[in-house]
Amino acid sequence: METAQNICGMTKGPRRHKETWRWNDEVAEAVREKKMKNGKWKRENTKEARMEYKKSRQNANRVISSAKEKKQKECENDLNDSEYQNENFRMAKQMVKERQDITRLNCIKGK
Repeated sequence: METAQNICGMTKGPRRHKETWRWNDEVAEAVREKKMKNGKWKRENTKEARMEYKKSRQNANRVISSAKEKKQKECENDLNDSEYQNENFRMAKQMVKERQDITRLNCIKGK
């Protein structure tokens, strides 16, 4: 097993913590507030606490969707810009190659 590992290598597997490209300070604040309200609702178990949690959850969803939309518009503008187009294709190819799993097996003869 060690020899095969040294010759062929190993894949790392899926990433555990994905980096969210739309995350910013405003989104982080909204999510933190939502989590605090959820904890308060679970501790107190009152109707008012539940309504506060629902409002903060709706606010967090609104903030996340607006940040996502804003970031997508920025990316679209960059893609349409002719000077960045070749660079974007190069980065996309590189990302695809990095995420590919080793599927080809070469026969090993001898020791």
